Amino acid sequence: MQKTALLLGLHCHQPVDNFHEVLDEAIEKSYLPFFEVAEGYEDFVFSVHYSGWLLEYIRDHAPKLFNLMQKLARRGQVEFLTGGYYEPILASIPSRDRRAQIDKLSDFIEEHFDQTPAGLWLTERVWDGAIAKDLVKCGIEYVVVDDYHFISSGFDVENLNGYFLTEEGGKRLKLFPINKHLRYQIPFAPETEPVAYLESIADERLSAGVIFDDGEKFGIWPKTHEWVYEKGWLKRFIEAVLASARIETMQYREYLERAKPISLAYLPTTSYFEMGEWSLKGEDAVKMEKIREKLSEAFSTEEIEKFVKGSIWKNFLVKYYESNQIHKRMLSLSRAGNDEEAYREALFKAQCNDVLWHGVFGGIYLPNLRDNAWRFIIECENIARPKKAKIIVEDANCDGYEEIRCLSENLICVFDAKAGGALCELDLRDKGFNFANTLTRYAEAYHAHIREACEKEEQHVVPKEEEGISTIHNEKIENPQQYLPWLIEDWYLKNCFVDHIVDDGFTLESFRQCRFREYGDFANQPFEMIKRKKRSFKLERKGGIYEGEQQTAATLRKRFRIEKEAIAFRVEIEGTREGLFYMMEHNLHFAHADAITINGQPFHEIERDMDTQILPAQQQLVIADPYTGKSLNFIFDMPMDIYICKLDTLSQSEAGFDLINQGVSFGFKSTLPMTQKMIVKGRLEIV
Repeated sequence: MQKTALLLGLHCHQPVDNFHEVLDEAIEKSYLPFFEVAEGYEDFVFSVHYSGWLLEYIRDHAPKLFNLMQKLARRGQVEFLTGGYYEPILASIPSRDRRAQIDKLSDFIEEHFDQTPAGLWLTERVWDGAIAKDLVKCGIEYVVVDDYHFISSGFDVENLNGYFLTEEGGKRLKLFPINKHLRYQIPFAPETEPVAYLESIADERLSAGVIFDDGEKFGIWPKTHEWVYEKGWLKRFIEAVLASARIETMQYREYLERAKPISLAYLPTTSYFEMGEWSLKGEDAVKMEKIREKLSEAFSTEEIEKFVKGSIWKNFLVKYYESNQIHKRMLSLSRAGNDEEAYREALFKAQCNDVLWHGVFGGIYLPNLRDNAWRFIIECENIARPKKAKIIVEDANCDGYEEIRCLSENLICVFDAKAGGALCELDLRDKGFNFANTLTRYAEAYHAHIREACEKEEQHVVPKEEEGISTIHNEKIENPQQYLPWLIEDWYLKNCFVDHIVDDGFTLESFRQCRFREYGDFANQPFEMIKRKKRSFKLERKGGIYEGEQQTAATLRKRFRIEKEAIAFRVEIEGTREGLFYMMEHNLHFAHADAITINGQPFHEIERDMDTQILPAQQQLVIADPYTGKSLNFIFDMPMDIYICKLDTLSQSEAGFDLINQGVSFGFKSTLPMTQKMIVKGRLEIV
């Protein structure tokens, strides 16, 4: 009889050190109920991948689920796949770390579930042929990727219901392509639809219906808990599958024993199709959508996806400056080759993928994920480098320009010569916290969708109950007008010690919206280091002042001295014209911005009153942060008008759109107009 093997797999992951309440909700609404339902159907076999640290958390905090996992593993009902222990993008980390992370998770699975994993879950299905040799060295026989990987390589979608062989330098791997049709049906469509589809692809060769998708789709994604469990979708699906004479549930390793490979395949460096769109710059992603829309008039989706491609996952490191900053700091720490166990653990945690990209979920936009990544980076620094003064100059972020990393007894400061000589990292060693962990406001493709929705006044149509539920990929935008005030794009990076030349038309609102007139070219252009000592260095840019077609040569030099708990600075500007003002901008990140006080006044009170967001003629500003127990004390040698506003981003998430505070922006504008030569001196103390 012609049959289809249903190879159902779930991958479950949470960012390292995510909030416990988030983990507990995922366990309660998704992970546990799935295993509880599956327990009642012993003939329903399936495969899973759980991140190593998530398995640790379940073992320590959810013993009921962990025991159930062990029970189903013992009776052969569930197969565990390995992967990177802390869920890194395997192609984004060094070979040595890649093998160590895989071995660590395989050892955990063998110890607790008595299985030696033969399969690997490829984080975010980011395939790069360069990883194949390492996978084979770790004992991996097969990897699960997307059907899109094969389609973009030239294969036809109707010929992908099985597995393929590939090799790299003679090292062989088996590759399973995930069926996109099933990925979008399960668990959103009525259970009869995926069952009918599985029966339709049955053949004498034993066709494979490959599905390996987010476990969170089964209870955490919007409306899914009610649909999958309370309304019984999962039970009905399992019963329908088991009742079908043409479908057999199977684990991946069993399928390899019973079926031959379809053919040889070589895959391009890619991930799933949507990832290629997300990794593009916002404007390019919009163009790609329009191209696809135009082509759809003449070609099928499969034909379009074979030839129209987005970018690769690593382009997120180009798209988001802050992502690249974290990634390259991690690589630098890995190159150090420190083998201390605590160092390696912190390094591996810093390699967790979630913080480095953004698609449907928060990713790089979530400050707590960035806080965690920086905490692990600082932990590595504290282990590797004694708390003494040192300046390291290197092109760590791989942009062709030097960064100046300054270490003192309790501070780690990184200045980026290319990005206006600004301070892009301000770490407290003792607190493991980066006060410069802000995020620039980038243009995203969905920002254009919001504007389009406002123009069309589209309304979301709730699907009928019998039609299933919507996936988060096709949710409509409700009440789009509410988001318009937050569609702001920054033209420079939101760092500290950013230098501006402005006029008397500068306002708080123009500062918030990043729409003030800039006369200088110092905020986002390269500086050169011209002097360096043990604790201090000097940067210089020979730039200009621009007014219409007229350009006046101007030079800005800034000198920094890094002390135990302070940064002393001196800014010297030559060649400016009268009537303009110097402004130094600082963008600071706080774990709980609403809890800070500014000159003794709660920030949540300040932000409600525009009049209190401008402090005229101040030479000192004290910011008290209860989260770190520290105060940031700005001291200037001349009066400055201080402008204060929140730095908020509007980003897409599985729940819709989120307005997220990324930090607080402070603009210190000189009260007196600039002269031909101006010098500003001061200190930033963190005590």
